[in-house]
Amino acid sequence: MKYIIILGDGMADEPIASLGNKTCLQVANKPNIDKIAALGRNGLLNTIPEGFAPGSEIANLSVLGYDVAKVFEGRGSLEAASMGVVIEPGEMAMRCNLICIEDKKIKNHSAGHISNEEATELILFLQQQLGSDVLNFYPGVSYRHLLKMKGGNKNLICTAPHDVPGTAFADVMIQSGTPEAQTTANFLNDLILRSQALLENHPVNLKRAAVGKDKANSIWPWSPGYKPEMKTLLETYTLNSGSVISAVDLIKGIGVYAGLKVIEVEGATGLYTTNYEGKAQAAIDALRTDDFVYLHIEASDEAGHEGDVNLKIKTIEYLDARIVKPIFDEISTWDEPVIIAILPDHPTPCAIKTHTKSPVPFIIYRPGEKPDDVMIYDEFAAEKGSYGLLKGAEFMKNLINH
Repeated sequence: MKYIIILGDGMADEPIASLGNKTCLQVANKPNIDKIAALGRNGLLNTIPEGFAPGSEIANLSVLGYDVAKVFEGRGSLEAASMGVVIEPGEMAMRCNLICIEDKKIKNHSAGHISNEEATELILFLQQQLGSDVLNFYPGVSYRHLLKMKGGNKNLICTAPHDVPGTAFADVMIQSGTPEAQTTANFLNDLILRSQALLENHPVNLKRAAVGKDKANSIWPWSPGYKPEMKTLLETYTLNSGSVISAVDLIKGIGVYAGLKVIEVEGATGLYTTNYEGKAQAAIDALRTDDFVYLHIEASDEAGHEGDVNLKIKTIEYLDARIVKPIFDEISTWDEPVIIAILPDHPTPCAIKTHTKSPVPFIIYRPGEKPDDVMIYDEFAAEKGSYGLLKGAEFMKNLINH
């Protein structure tokens, strides 16, 4: 028995007035996903435990069956695993965005989706100017980077920059969650201001501004933590091997701690321009040898953060035609059954441009199993599915320990 989870990051939404009060999933032309919904069983999944913000790190850990309260140690430490950066005892890791500040407000969380090459040059420059025995920067993908420091206290109150576009950056800088963490908060806030002075007139940013692109003129550290302690999926479930396919360091890092092989796909990005065909083929190839594949597609989440309704619909249609169809067509010819699950990790409504905690619709298609009465895939059709409303680890238990 083999399993594949196809995760369309953030593709769930809320009814949108311009779509006749329908969601992007309801409007999108997605015959292949709808076909699998009709062949399988459906439900809703609450991926955000009580007390946690609806971040992709929390939601994806939940989808994979982890008890978030026990294992979560911040986004940075997970992304470090993907990047091959070791988190030693006494060290703290944080996600470090390159963002665009305009008129002292956060214009966007991605510096206009800065290219890898430009971002790497800026991060290496910051390492040269600000790095030390205590503090180090590591380049990642596009706007997503890593900051590691010795002796940092993780009890900080941080704001994810994608949650607050248009907000004065000074109003959402890092605060201490405990008196002991005040020194760390002060240090990091000073680092943000120093980065702004260094980046504003860097040649990379002057070139970007000259052609009308947003500057990457500030760092934004958030989601601090130490090295997590996680059992692998192979230890927890009846699996011999597994792989993860994603363009995002966070997801690849979760995969590393989960004991999954990271498969790199040339041309894979977190945007709608990603190499869909390459990811689909990589998933098919991995399923030939592995028991489990986690295929993560970021594009819908980025469209939601941009508030771009038409682009979000397009990303769902791309997922349907360029990921789901080739995978389903291929594995349907195999003798060994492959169980397919399709879902987002969380909604990213275009109207508010950030994540919410609402339950997400999911499909589990198990060849030979009697389907339920749901015939299409969307947020409202799934409410009538035979799984009802599941929470966290219940999804993986139903998927694998059926």
